[in-house]
Amino acid sequence: MIGIYARVSTEEQARTGFSLQDQIKECKKKARTNEVIEYIDDGFSGEFLDRPALTKLRNDVKEGIISKVICLDPDRLSRKLMNQLIITDEFDRLDVELIFVNGEYAKTAEGQLFYSMRGAIAEFEKAKINERMSRGRREKARQGRVVRDYQIYGYDYDKETEQFIINESEAEIVRLIFDLFTKPNDLVRGINGIAKYLTEKGVPTKRGANVWHRQVVRQMLMNRAYIGKFYQNRWNTEGMLGNKHKPKDERIPMKERPREEWIPVPCPAIIDRQTFDHAQNLLSESRRRWTKQSKRRYLLSGLLRCAKCGNTMTGRKHRNWGADVFIYTDEKNYSGAKHPGCGMRVRCEKLDKDVWDKISHWLNNPDEIATVEDETDEVDFEQAEIIRLETEIKKAKEGRKRLLNLFAEGLEIGQEEIRESLKGLKRKEEHLTEELEELKKRYSELSNKQYSANLIKEAAAYYLNHGKEELSFDDKQALIRYVVKEIRVYKDGIEIYTF
Repeated sequence: MIGIYARVSTEEQARTGFSLQDQIKECKKKARTNEVIEYIDDGFSGEFLDRPALTKLRNDVKEGIISKVICLDPDRLSRKLMNQLIITDEFDRLDVELIFVNGEYAKTAEGQLFYSMRGAIAEFEKAKINERMSRGRREKARQGRVVRDYQIYGYDYDKETEQFIINESEAEIVRLIFDLFTKPNDLVRGINGIAKYLTEKGVPTKRGANVWHRQVVRQMLMNRAYIGKFYQNRWNTEGMLGNKHKPKDERIPMKERPREEWIPVPCPAIIDRQTFDHAQNLLSESRRRWTKQSKRRYLLSGLLRCAKCGNTMTGRKHRNWGADVFIYTDEKNYSGAKHPGCGMRVRCEKLDKDVWDKISHWLNNPDEIATVEDETDEVDFEQAEIIRLETEIKKAKEGRKRLLNLFAEGLEIGQEEIRESLKGLKRKEEHLTEELEELKKRYSELSNKQYSANLIKEAAAYYLNHGKEELSFDDKQALIRYVVKEIRVYKDGIEIYTF
């Protein structure tokens, strides 16, 4: 029985238009009969041997069902020379004739050489196709076009404009996730709680799954696309296409390209920058705050640091005169501890009260925070000054460039005059740059101060709405963690650092 093998990948079909029907028609002409078995791989790359129809053909050859194989061209069998040689050697050993419509290859030294050359050319052509496609995608990205649907939750992909557009129903879930993670609430605690909440509410994932996993939520909280920053050409996936055909230890990992090769593309923002930055701060602290939950829960767990030695402080039970006393200490007595600590110990009851008194004072007196809001106009002024200085620096650089061009063109301007002008412009640029750096530092401090005040105001609203006497341990801990980044403990007091 004669077997006909035909293959086309989607990229080749779009490029050459040589359809499967055309291949089968030409192969039947070569066979001079319609009594054939057709083996067709539709949409499979020629780079790999693991293809359904090719695998079936090889099995049928081994079982003696097929005695002759006809194929349009060697590159239909495979685009890789090594794979072509494997298949032809396999058929030769089983005494099965392999015939190509486009070319006859005699079983001589010259015929084998020509066959190998055709295979090498096919492999080279495949590499060039990949190179052209990659170059084309990069060029499209540089033009601000999104080259494919990246399946980002909160966005749809418009094929006509090749842009991201906000999916409003999904965007609401994105905002909900950030709010649940960054603001005090009665619904959930942490990333696990958010994933469980979305699953219970029946919210589908981007791919339509019914179950949300914590890693998906975490990746969304870290995705900078939500603040309008998305990059193409960031990841190098070369060689990964064949991973599904390889054992785990031989699979090629995805690698991040150097930052200068990333290509930014437009992406509408869903989350404001301050909320996103606060989420990143909470994520960076989350491991310290939530690791190793002990039998007894400590109000300030994951927030304390000894001001003297720098060790973190943890809660533990201490035996004192036959009675159990709960303390926070910086002592690390486990094996392998890098820093044993300086021996700072503070009773939990006292430190919890001192911190909560300070936090509750802020929450009970939100009007005090209004003094920070008075600095809003100053923030706006600083921002305007930054823009002005950046413009002045740009003008100074352009002025130096014009002078150098005039000098290069040989115009009648004295060298000494040009040198003095260049020195003056350079001094001006350096002075403006120093002033700009100071201004940016001041602007950052004012913005952070204002954001901290906003956090405290939101916490105060939650606190006052729930009633001062109704707050549970969890409520107090959530409020403290919402506002406080770290607490430095001294022998004679504490210092609280907010976000």
